[in-house]
Amino acid sequence: MNLGDALSRLPGFSHAVLVVPDERGYPLSVATSFRVVDGTVEVTPASTGPSAVRDTVEARLVVSHIRPYPGVGYDQRRYIELSGTLSVGGSAWRFNPQGARGWDEQDLSFPELCQRALPQARRYLANLSTERGRPVTPQMSAGWRFFLATRLPFLTATIVPVFLGLAAAAYDRHFSLGLAALTLAGAMAVHLGLNVANDIFDTLSGVDAANLTPTKFSGGSRVLQYGLVSLRQMMALAAVFYAVAIVIGLVLVGISGLGLLWLGVAGVLISYFYTAPPLRLVHRGLGELCVALGFGPIMVLGAYFVQTGHYALRPLILSIPVAILVMLILYANEVPDRFADAKTGKRTLVVRMQPAAVIRGYVGAVAVAYLVVIAGVVFGVLPWPTLISLLTIPLAYQTWKGLSAHYDSPYQLMSYLGKNVNLHLLTGLLLVFGVLLGILVRR
Repeated sequence: MNLGDALSRLPGFSHAVLVVPDERGYPLSVATSFRVVDGTVEVTPASTGPSAVRDTVEARLVVSHIRPYPGVGYDQRRYIELSGTLSVGGSAWRFNPQGARGWDEQDLSFPELCQRALPQARRYLANLSTERGRPVTPQMSAGWRFFLATRLPFLTATIVPVFLGLAAAAYDRHFSLGLAALTLAGAMAVHLGLNVANDIFDTLSGVDAANLTPTKFSGGSRVLQYGLVSLRQMMALAAVFYAVAIVIGLVLVGISGLGLLWLGVAGVLISYFYTAPPLRLVHRGLGELCVALGFGPIMVLGAYFVQTGHYALRPLILSIPVAILVMLILYANEVPDRFADAKTGKRTLVVRMQPAAVIRGYVGAVAVAYLVVIAGVVFGVLPWPTLISLLTIPLAYQTWKGLSAHYDSPYQLMSYLGKNVNLHLLTGLLLVFGVLLGILVRR
């Protein structure tokens, strides 16, 4: 904020705090009223004024405003801090501003302000480390760092298709609890490896550093940007997850047959090369397709094959709606990330398309997801109770309206990104419930 801008905004505040050094050099704060006069500021102390206030070249004048919401937080946050000289005399003192800084939430959201302050925070920690002669880093418990680095809540994207494949197998009279648990563990390991690897390669490519508007649904975990976890630790974590996934996959292949091997290999390769060079599939506009395949047919058919030893049409049809809806999680989450993605060459579909086309694409994809369920029931492939999944249509409508209204406002859009995650979760769980209910109806 430059000085002229600060002075023009000053009349929007009612009172100010004048901060000056006292005779011992400690800061002394004085509540004042003020008015701007020809590029200077007349400040009038709320009382007769402390006798310790003297002429100084180290004065600060601070104005601020917030609106509290008890039990919720604050909004309308803004402040201006002017630095300059102070001349004391009479009832009104003369403050001559020479520099300014400030922040207005209407111009710059608080989360973005925090992201822009990261370089300053890193310099502070570096200087503090030098001063103390030992590394000074942000502190957080290992459990919370693991939770953030792996983005555990997104495991719903794995749980839904695996459960759907298991439900389809149960519908065909095949189910082993032990194999089900092993399948879920392997699928979760691949997903967690993907999450961690995605953070690693987005950091190395500069994508996450360029993203100044991350949300809790987009922009990565930020643990590398915040210095909570080192790059070496993230690499080790990704390696462990992929190793666990591969070992479990080979065990399942040994139990269920070689027909599972190619599906597992495809899943691991798509997961790794999603952001990893040289393929970097998401940078080429293939991220949505990869996510749809990985968290749709590959996981649903894989879970089904482990139980039955073969593939079938029913689990394939069941996988299509959840594949589309999980793809739309990525698709919508790319909206607030699109500027940082474009800046670093990450050419996602949202980067390549105009906003109106992105929104039309969302509506069309959701419509196809529901139509597949209806068609599956009409042609007798899916049991009719799976139509219960259509109950989530209002949630899809709300997400579409939010995406349309807040396309350019990342933090207003955030709640609708959450609805979009829930759309996939609830639709998938209702499909699972519908398949299991179909078993009872058939009996």
